[in-house]
Order: sequence, then C-alpha cells, then structure tokens
Amino acid sequence: MCGIAGELNYLNRGYGDRPADTEALRRMLPCLETRGPDGEGVWEHGRIAFGHRRLKIIDLSENGRQPMTDAVLGLTVVFNGCIYNYRQLREELSGYGYTFASASDTEVILKAYHRWGADCVTRFHGMFAFAIAEHDTGTVTLARDRLGIKPLYLAETPGRLRFASTLPALLAAGGVDTSIDPVALQYYMTFHSVVPAPRTIVAGIRKLPPATVRVVTADGASTERTYWEAGFGRTGEDAPDVWAERVRDGLRVAVERRMVADVPVGVLLSGGLDSSFIVALLAERGQRGLSTFSIGFESGGGESGDEFVYSDLIAKEFDTEHHQIRIGRDRFLPAVDATVAAMSEPMVSHDCVAFHLLSEEVAKHVTVVQSGQGADEILAGYSWYPPLAGVPRDRAATAYRKEFFDRPFTSLKEQLNPAWMLDDDHARSFVEANFARPGAETAVDAALRLDSQVMLVDDPVKRVDNMTMAWGLEARVPFLDHELVELAAACPPGVKLAHGGKGVLKDAARGLVPDEVIDRTKGYFPVPGIRHLEGPMLAKVRDALLAPEARARGLFRTEYVDALLADPNTPRTTLGANQLWQLALLEMWLQTHKI
Repeated sequence: MCGIAGELNYLNRGYGDRPADTEALRRMLPCLETRGPDGEGVWEHGRIAFGHRRLKIIDLSENGRQPMTDAVLGLTVVFNGCIYNYRQLREELSGYGYTFASASDTEVILKAYHRWGADCVTRFHGMFAFAIAEHDTGTVTLARDRLGIKPLYLAETPGRLRFASTLPALLAAGGVDTSIDPVALQYYMTFHSVVPAPRTIVAGIRKLPPATVRVVTADGASTERTYWEAGFGRTGEDAPDVWAERVRDGLRVAVERRMVADVPVGVLLSGGLDSSFIVALLAERGQRGLSTFSIGFESGGGESGDEFVYSDLIAKEFDTEHHQIRIGRDRFLPAVDATVAAMSEPMVSHDCVAFHLLSEEVAKHVTVVQSGQGADEILAGYSWYPPLAGVPRDRAATAYRKEFFDRPFTSLKEQLNPAWMLDDDHARSFVEANFARPGAETAVDAALRLDSQVMLVDDPVKRVDNMTMAWGLEARVPFLDHELVELAAACPPGVKLAHGGKGVLKDAARGLVPDEVIDRTKGYFPVPGIRHLEGPMLAKVRDALLAPEARARGLFRTEYVDALLADPNTPRTTLGANQLWQLALLEMWLQTHKI
C-alpha cells in the first residue's frame, strides 16, 4: 500500500516537447506521506515523471522501492495496493524466461505488463491502482482494480495529465480548476453524498472508474475500457444450503489470499457478522495470536456508543489478542478536523471519524488489517433491498430512488440557492440509465449491481481507504474478492434476502460463528457525537455553515440553513443521516482544502 503521483505532458499538441514539471510532482508527495511513511522516490523521463511514497508490506528491502524501472524491458511503474497472487504469477512468468531482482508484487506487475500488455489486469487478484510508462513510445497506461478499492484521481488540462492517489495531492500541484461541479453537488445532496465516477465535487479533478484501463499515447490521445463486471444472470435455482457452502468456501479463499504479507495482519472486529466471520475463518486455518481491534464512544442522544458485548464475545471465543479502544469526548472533537482533512472527497457517513480514530490506534500495533466492508452491498444486507423484492423490473429504478435517495429533486429547489440549482435531475437520470442496462434480472439484482459498482466504491470502500491510509495502515477487504463478488451476484435474490438480509452469509457462518452474533439485530458503527449534534460539536457545525467562505460560496438557501440550526437533530435524510451534518461536512471539507 502506497501513494502514487505523476505527470505526463503531451507531444505535438502545440506545446512542444515540454519536460514534466517535477516541482509540481514534488508538491504532491507530502500529501501522500501518510499513505507511504517508509520512503519516497521520483523518476523523471523527459515528458513523464512519476512519484511514490512507500508503505513496506511485501519485500521490505530496498529492492521493492518505487518508482520501479526495468531498463531491459523499458518500463517504469508506480503502484498502490497489493497483488495477492503475485507469487503464482511470478512462477508463471519465470516459465516464460523472466528474471526478478526483487521479491515484490510491484515487479510482477512490470513483467506481467510486458508479457500480456494492458490485459495483465485480468490476471491480478488484488486491489490496485498503477501507472506504467513505456520508455520508447511514451505511452502511459493507468489502471484501477475491479471494485475500485484503490483510488486514482486525474487532473487533465490542455497538453497535460496529472494523477495521484488523493484529490488533495492534485490540488497541491496547482493549475486545477477548483470551482464546484454543480452536477456533483446535486449528486452529493441526492445520492447519499456519493458522486459517481468520473466526477468529483471539484470541477477540474476526475477519478478513473473501477475496473478501468486508460491508455494514453505520447500525443495525448487516449482510450478507456472497462475490463470486468460481475454478471447477475443465473441458469438454475440451487438450494440455499448449496449457496451457503459456496459462499463459505469463497470467503475462506478470499480471507486466505489476504494474509499474504511480510508483516503481521490483524482484523478490525466490529462485533458484527462480517468481521466476526473473518476472525472465525482465520481461527479455522490455525491462526494463533491474531490481533483484533474494536472501538467505542461515549453514549449520547439516547444511543449506545459501542458494541463491545459482541466484539468481546468473538475475541474470547477465538482467543484473539484483542484491543478494546475507548474514545472519550476529549478526543472526539479534535478528531473531526483531522478526519475531514484525510478525506479525498467529502463523505457524510458518521463512522468516518470512528475509522480515523480506530486506525490511529491500530497502526501502533500492525500495518495490515482485514475488514468486513462490502458484505452488505454484495449480499443484500441493507434495509432498502427487501422493499425491492417483487417490484416489477420496469419500476425498479423508481422504487430504488424512493428507498435510497436522500431527498427528492423538488426539495433541492428549497435548499440550494438558485445559482446552484440545475434544471435537470441528473441523479435520477443516472440511476434510470443504470437500471435500464441488461444483465440484471430482478429489481434487487439491479440495485445490487448499481450499489456494488458505485455506492460501495465511493462510500464505504473510499471511507476505509482514506481513514486507514491517514495512518499508514493497509486495509484488505475479503468480501470484495472479485471471485466472491461474482459468486454473490449469481446467488438468487431470495437466498440473499432470507433471514432479514444476508441470509446466505448467515447460513454460511452457522457452526463457525456464535449464534448470538449471527442472529443479532444488524448494527452500524455507533458514533452518537455526530448522529446527535449538541454542545461543542454543534458549535463547530454552526461555525462552518456561517463562515465567511460559506456565505461567499452561497450553496444553500439561508432559510434552509437557519431552520436546520434551529432544530439540528430532527430533519433526517431518507436513510436517517442528519441533514445539518451533511451540509456542514461539505463546507468543512471545502474550507479545509481551501476550495
């Protein structure tokens, strides 16, 4: 896990043969330092320059440093992530005559690209974002993993393309249009704060979509293709116990793959089924002395601030080296500012602060953890899936919007200032176009496909990446193993929706995970300090929304902001998020990053 950055200047587009701006590149690297605290490297080659911040996990020697160049093959790569099957690929490539100077997965990417070209991505089991430069042609290939676990942001201006692992790094490079994208603002206010790729809230910065390869030639011409998508078609209706066995076996393989490291691997243990199942499978394979970590907050607003009763149960059951982390009010408020600063894009989910604080403590003990993100999105664990069961396919998009959208388009006219109000409902059009695509048989299938390709990527997955990497901690997500995702997609909706949601996972876990955890009511990361705004936290929210920068920007109608401040905890979005926090978080992010 690392941070990457780069610049390529285009040839013969009226700009001459300009060398890359290495000073701009070096301005990006400090923004990536927490992602890679173990080293820094820069590679310059005329019009192309790559930068890298390293977090040592595989091949801890200097042989694994980046940018990595193979002078014989004429290739240089910068890479963020982990290729879990790199040893198998290394053996295969050795059979073709390739030799290796390191024991790293980075070098395997270089040789694989030389052997198979951009199609090498289809052979990788892992999470990755990388850029490869061909020395002789000047072609640069950018790629992102199938589920978008690793980020890749882009800033393209006439004659130039820059990329980085974080959006703030591109801001630091300069020369970016920092105006707010009004379509992205509409998405933020409607689509549960998710802005689908390629847009971001910043008009001059885009992001490479998941499962995408972009090839840029020396003259700036580029092609982009999607190389993977899980299919939701099915040919038969196997019994639920058959599907449970398949899911158990698939998750077992996924968890095993994610133990590949030259450093210890721990687990973020929330006390829910997903992370508990990971711990159970590791215990089954004979793992001893496994480090597990749970976090809790002080209660507030009538809500409990922890789920220690369940995480403690799992830790005791499987004899883990458990770390119970309690966060007092004195640490919570300062952590909000640090959390917002760590966000590549504004993310409204209240558990961002929890993940940031948890990662700070976990990073004192281990460098790699497995985490349970993704199970709800691939196995129908959320509350908006059951209402879609039985909805006719031609009404599915409407039903989904009713369950998921934060507010209807008509409400935006009462909340956004006229200068930011668009005539078209872009969020609705986006969902309708996605639901209209072939390949998803039922309304639930269509919702799961959209969520796994968009919401999952730009909410929980991005949240975990940003918050863990703020402390140099690599998070691996076995539920997003692409083969397990394919299996989950093929599983009939009824099997997934059984037992109140994630039925097939509950059946798969039975006998391995204690029944008390399997049969408990679904919980969420409890963060009462944000769900119920009061005291200093409410004051911070008020300051952000009434700041001179916010008034000058004028995103929201004054009467809407005043009404929320007068009643800070009643108005909620469809899914229960605090509307006031949603507005304040966006302003905090914009002000933090000086936009």
